[in-house]
Amino acid sequence: MEKENREVKSSVFADLFYEDESAEKNIISLYNALHEESLPEETQIEKIHVGDAIYMNLKNDISFGVGGKTIIMGEHQSTVNENMPLRNLLYIGRVYEQIVPSEARYRKKRVTLAKPEFYTFYNGIEKEEKERWMRLSDAYKEENGDSGLEVAVKMININPDSQHEILEKCPILKEYSQFIETIRKYQNIKEKFPYRKAIRECIEKGILKDYLMRRGSEVENMLLAEYDYDTDIAVQREEAHEEGYGQGYEQGETVMAELTDKLLGAGRIKDCQRAMKDKEFRKQIIQELGI
Repeated sequence: MEKENREVKSSVFADLFYEDESAEKNIISLYNALHEESLPEETQIEKIHVGDAIYMNLKNDISFGVGGKTIIMGEHQSTVNENMPLRNLLYIGRVYEQIVPSEARYRKKRVTLAKPEFYTFYNGIEKEEKERWMRLSDAYKEENGDSGLEVAVKMININPDSQHEILEKCPILKEYSQFIETIRKYQNIKEKFPYRKAIRECIEKGILKDYLMRRGSEVENMLLAEYDYDTDIAVQREEAHEEGYGQGYEQGETVMAELTDKLLGAGRIKDCQRAMKDKEFRKQIIQELGI
């Protein structure tokens, strides 16, 4: 079996639209596909860094400013997280904290802000709508009356069979979707090296050809790291179910979630990684934190 490189903490999606040398061109293509009007050639694109965590999956994938007027925040997901409005609220708060000078927040004159837009790009195996909106207000315990705070996230299904219009408007996104589909094909037939096979096939077919020819080995490592994250979470949930911590499955999952949040919040990343895999160490930390 292929071994993962644990130092790789990016994802192919984020690399394509944020890190790679072609990222700015890809970002512009994505922006144009999301909007009715194309960006003028001289428009300035500014990459924005948001957060940090053990894996790329636990932080915002791509954030960029467009001409100082708009902020696009996007995240790729293989499982739709209904808490994306809440997560994006936290993300945009961090962004404004970074770009608005602290002294300006206390001036009498209104501070002008770039308008945020939030997107989730879904390509999981579970059936999903072509697109739908997720709203922060859906999570409010009190449903009556108007809310003083709303965040709306547009979920776009980028699986090839969804036939979403954005795939034709943004060729790089379409090719990324085809690449993931090719990987799944090899995973379904239990191919020993599914990522390597998918990379070779896509190069032959002209799918992400230039990118994969330049960064094939890095892409393979990124995919292995992403898979490692998913495996960690699955093991975590399975053990929560088995142990139950004396209170049953649901409380077991709650304990694991609280443990992860507290360790990450305290910056104890290595302890969090170890707690996911070491049962005895996990019990010690749970006792230490009083969970």
